[in-house]
Amino acid sequence: MKLEENLKSIISQAFTELFSAQLGMQEIKLQPTRKEFEGHYTFVTFPFGKLSKLSPEQTGEKLGEYLVGSSDVISAYNVVKGFLNLTIADPSWLQTFASIYNNSDHGTFPSNGEEVMVEYSSPNTNKPLHLGHLRNIFLGYSVSEILQARGYKVHKVQIINDRGIHICKSMLAWQKFGNGETPESAGIKGDRLVGNYYVEFEKRYRQQVAELVEQGQSQEEVEKNAPLLLEAQQMLKQWEQKDPEVYGLWKKMNGWVYDGFNATYEAMGVDFHKLYYESDTYLSGRDEVFKAEKEGLFFKKEDGSIWVDLTDDGLDQKLLLRSDGTSVYITQDIGTAMGRYNDFPKLKKLIYTVGNEQEYHFKVLFLILKKMGLPWADELYHLSYGMVDLPSGKMKSREGTVVDADDIIQEMTETAGKHTEELGKIEGFTDEQAQELYRILGLGALKYFLLKVDPRKRMLFNPQESIEFHGNTGPFIQYTHARISAILRKAEEMGLQFSESDIAAVAELNEYERNVLFMLNDFENKIDEAASDLSPSVLAQYIYDLGKEYNKFYAEISIFNEPNEGLLKFRVAFSQVVARTIRKGMKLLGIEVPERM
Repeated sequence: MKLEENLKSIISQAFTELFSAQLGMQEIKLQPTRKEFEGHYTFVTFPFGKLSKLSPEQTGEKLGEYLVGSSDVISAYNVVKGFLNLTIADPSWLQTFASIYNNSDHGTFPSNGEEVMVEYSSPNTNKPLHLGHLRNIFLGYSVSEILQARGYKVHKVQIINDRGIHICKSMLAWQKFGNGETPESAGIKGDRLVGNYYVEFEKRYRQQVAELVEQGQSQEEVEKNAPLLLEAQQMLKQWEQKDPEVYGLWKKMNGWVYDGFNATYEAMGVDFHKLYYESDTYLSGRDEVFKAEKEGLFFKKEDGSIWVDLTDDGLDQKLLLRSDGTSVYITQDIGTAMGRYNDFPKLKKLIYTVGNEQEYHFKVLFLILKKMGLPWADELYHLSYGMVDLPSGKMKSREGTVVDADDIIQEMTETAGKHTEELGKIEGFTDEQAQELYRILGLGALKYFLLKVDPRKRMLFNPQESIEFHGNTGPFIQYTHARISAILRKAEEMGLQFSESDIAAVAELNEYERNVLFMLNDFENKIDEAASDLSPSVLAQYIYDLGKEYNKFYAEISIFNEPNEGLLKFRVAFSQVVARTIRKGMKLLGIEVPERM
């Protein structure tokens, strides 16, 4: 039985013995004792006065006295108002350690039989992945990994926005100004090449607007009817009619982009189980809208456009199909959602990882699907996150001020290299080993910095701060793992092999060991919390705190100067479990940890 379950069982038994009252284990809530008080776990007695017929303080005193006297799990207690603080006895901590040490699956829950889908990344094929995508991708990937560890079967997907006016803008600019340029001839990745033409379109369009305004036309009219924009709109219509030339150009340029995306995903260390494309789903969404309009769920205006009325729900009327029959974003999302539930009918939840500027969009989408009578509409969830800013300010794709993901990853790798060399942490490394270490540190610093913040908060990305080897950073945790790995290598060279009989050599734990053991025991609780909240920041904070507590132990206890061989073996095994937990926790964040530094 796990430690908390054991505690709850004893408390339940105490209520029966002391107060002749039945208290189910599910009613008993334990929380970590606040640091300013003695103890490990706290039981709040306020809600149980009706059962004990005593004040909260008296209830706590009675329970504490009983628990210390009748159980070898608890060594001491104290009561602060209605809070009963319980101190776990060392033998219980050692028993807990043995259980964790012997369980290589600690941190992985058994299957709960439920399926979830997590959508993330979802880029447009008119530009490369950028800093904003990084938070989205790392968040969605980590949430997927955490849910999988929690026992869910997870489907990692993305919807690729491969059609629409913005795609046609890149295509038109390449057609008019590209002179047949290719990624090979330009010597750059395909996604970046196509993104350059999106910026080029915007530049030429603005020039055209300025010239026409100078000739006396109104700004508003010109922005809607500039020749370049009208050409792009015509190209979109040709694409929807599958004009061979336009369709061929679309396929060619999208192919360039996909090659670029795949290279970036590989560098990031993320993957997907299934890809969806808007070019496949927008027609099915349009068909569903036509069908729902005939059933009276939506309404048609005089110009032929189709709308849904959400005013009774406190929202407004929402366009679903334009008068010319073309789709809007929400039409595509309707088709995509329905397609996903057709593909995976057992889905318990569908999670959309999308920035918080789209909160209204998803509120509308979920409501429309509910109005369409789809039974799974209540299982849709928008994992909303705040934007990422750089010290230089907000990024804008069309102005070419976006910082490409590839550039950030490269910069972080180079910064990690420079910083690591300055600190002298690569002694004895070959050049190849050093480069691999810089990659692990740079990418780890980037991921950790973006994931340690509550997803809902807007954040400022500071590359220099993220790479530091002290404080709440990825490299601090990675260095802690490398430090423990060095201890384990030395123990192996000495021929030290831990067995459970060595626990008998531990007469008494020190304060640092108890603190670390408490945290090791809390690992699965933190995975559960991170999965429930869909927040990797919970797990990131936990791993940092574990690393910090272990480093206090390391600073105070000289492991290899311990004369008692049994105690020495225990401390090596104790360190091994910390390293294993850090490695598992960081893996759930999508972060590698080095063996050597």
